[in-house]
Amino acid sequence: MAVITYREALNQALAEEMERDPDVFLMGEEVGVYNGAYKVSKGLLDQFGDMRVVDSPITELGFTGLAVGAAMTGLRPVIEFMTYNFSLLAVDQVFNAAAKMLSMSGGQFKIPVTFRGPTGAALQLSAQHSQALEAMYAHFPGIKVVAPGTPADAKGLLKAAIRDDDPVCVFEGEMLYNLKGEVPEDDDFIVPLGVADLKREGSDVSIITHGKMIHTCLQAAATLEKSGISADVLDLRSLRPLDVDSIMRTVAKTNRVVLVEEGWPYGGITATVAALIQEEAFDELDAPILRVTQADVPMPYAKQLEKNAKPNADLVISKVNQVLYR
Repeated sequence: MAVITYREALNQALAEEMERDPDVFLMGEEVGVYNGAYKVSKGLLDQFGDMRVVDSPITELGFTGLAVGAAMTGLRPVIEFMTYNFSLLAVDQVFNAAAKMLSMSGGQFKIPVTFRGPTGAALQLSAQHSQALEAMYAHFPGIKVVAPGTPADAKGLLKAAIRDDDPVCVFEGEMLYNLKGEVPEDDDFIVPLGVADLKREGSDVSIITHGKMIHTCLQAAATLEKSGISADVLDLRSLRPLDVDSIMRTVAKTNRVVLVEEGWPYGGITATVAALIQEEAFDELDAPILRVTQADVPMPYAKQLEKNAKPNADLVISKVNQVLYR
């Protein structure tokens, strides 16, 4: 195992998959000469040249459409959105073309395209640049959605996404790029899509989350342990498809559930998981399912207001105490 950053893990995944398959290419704003806005593509232009590491104009709709067309011909584009906030300019191509082409062509056109970039709030980037949009993307049939929370998952999920024959959206935590962790030193290491990971074993309550929030939840679980509460912390990793079996196992084990996400509550990922548990495992529950999310408002710019709008470990601890009737 090597200890590397989340950013380096993504860079390794891109380099290894481009080396493995000459049909893989990277395209986006500043991915080449500038090495990527977050330096994820550092060195790739020198290694693979400007036919496979393509600096695009500032036109999300244009280069995303180009990628969908390239995928239809058998190439495997990787599109970097400088942030997923900017992907809103391209969603017609993502939702109406990439997501639907396999179905609308009667299976004639596979769309092996990967969309990737940072998601969620950073520090005082205000409402238009602080959105966690995973739930919106997961809403559309035909798209797979993953959200790695660790360097190992970042590498493994990105490699799996690039190899997949369907459109896959990889949501990278904007505040995670410098996070260090152990990553297997194996060119064929992948994390299969649709498989959750139990990041911490517990018996009293299940905390289910994804992406950046895994660290918030692990922090909360460590604090709860000091007061005698043992928490299962399940990292969904894959939001579409969901690992329903892993969700059901942890619910059956603890009988109490707190769901956590960085996005808004209305129509969110936690809302979908809560409905799933209600339908499939209602008799396992000893308390109502509770959720922790961002406040249901556009993200404020003011530092203290922004802090108050974000989900945090104290909120998770409070909800855990509620489901345990403490």
